[in-house]
Amino acid sequence: MQFNFDEVIDRRNSDCVKLERLKPYFGRDDLIPLWVADMDFKSPPAITEALKQRVEHGIFGYTIAPEAWSDSIIGWLDRRYLWQVKKEQIHFVPGVVKGFAFAIDVFTDEGDKIIIQPPVYHPFRLVTQSLDREVINNPLILEDGQYKMDFEGLRSILSENSCKMLILCNPHNPGGRVWSAEELRELAEICYDNNIMVVSDEIHSDLALPGYSHTPFATVSEKAEEISLTLMAPSKTFNIAGIVSSFAVIPNKKIRDKYLGYLEPRELTQGTLFAYTATTAAYEDCEEWLSDMIDYVQSNVDYVNNYLKNHIPQIKAILPEASFLMWLDCRDLNLSQAELVKFFVEQANLALNDGSMFGPGGEGFMRLNVGISRTLLEKALNNLKKAIQK
Repeated sequence: MQFNFDEVIDRRNSDCVKLERLKPYFGRDDLIPLWVADMDFKSPPAITEALKQRVEHGIFGYTIAPEAWSDSIIGWLDRRYLWQVKKEQIHFVPGVVKGFAFAIDVFTDEGDKIIIQPPVYHPFRLVTQSLDREVINNPLILEDGQYKMDFEGLRSILSENSCKMLILCNPHNPGGRVWSAEELRELAEICYDNNIMVVSDEIHSDLALPGYSHTPFATVSEKAEEISLTLMAPSKTFNIAGIVSSFAVIPNKKIRDKYLGYLEPRELTQGTLFAYTATTAAYEDCEEWLSDMIDYVQSNVDYVNNYLKNHIPQIKAILPEASFLMWLDCRDLNLSQAELVKFFVEQANLALNDGSMFGPGGEGFMRLNVGISRTLLEKALNNLKKAIQK
């Protein structure tokens, strides 16, 4: 590897969420932080260099989106996913969660029903509820160690409910599924036939692991393109979440105009100077870094899976097809969810995400971040093994 992902970087005194919020969330600050979904790897040198050069200019005045920014996104989507998008279809949004919150505001009314597929990224539920919409759960099915969508369950829901929107996690978080084109096409058929808009959170799209490839929802059929609003970002991929660099891709002009009609008067499509700079550098100059990082994450996934099999067989890994997040099945420990969380914190000194926060089907699970150095991962798993042995 050209890049050193084994380097252990001290993130203290950098306003790092996963460290600064240990005490408020877990009651103590001496835990190994394996919860917040960012990586401990330095961002690619090309991004750092691009930001340095821009800083050295010394003037940070009002900024427009440069042609290079949209061109870099267009080129990236074409190279990686064979998705040909036009400049007018791409617009900056100040975060993926904010992006789907805006979509809820724009395309639904208070009291409307919005479908999610738990266990799933918890803001899907929390944001929907906070905006006074009704969450309709269509739980995923865990079968043979992987999740699949319950299309019959979705059809049953729609036969009894009038729903306005479905929020899709593609690839899936926390389960790590890379949905196939066939699955996405069937989902599009159902939603199109029932006049349901699909907001597709594809922030993990660039993190498909070896042997898998991401399919953007909007590309699987004309019907999917017609009903979709896709949210993407280089933030998870290149560890630049603090820069806020998200964007929406909206092929349907009617949807796009209505969405922009909400965002533009509020100046929500105006990105920051550093977002434009970092995104352009990421998509133009960092594919080699990404390839090496994916290989390193895959080796960490393999390490965790083998370690659990050999030393902690009571805990089983749902092997991710994308991302640096692993979903751990702890049900054989026969603990309540509260006991499970307490065990990880008080006995193993580990801070993981509580599986129940992801909704129905998350009970008995914990989410582990393996976007860390192997040294720290080994220490964490040794802590867990000792706690189990006790």
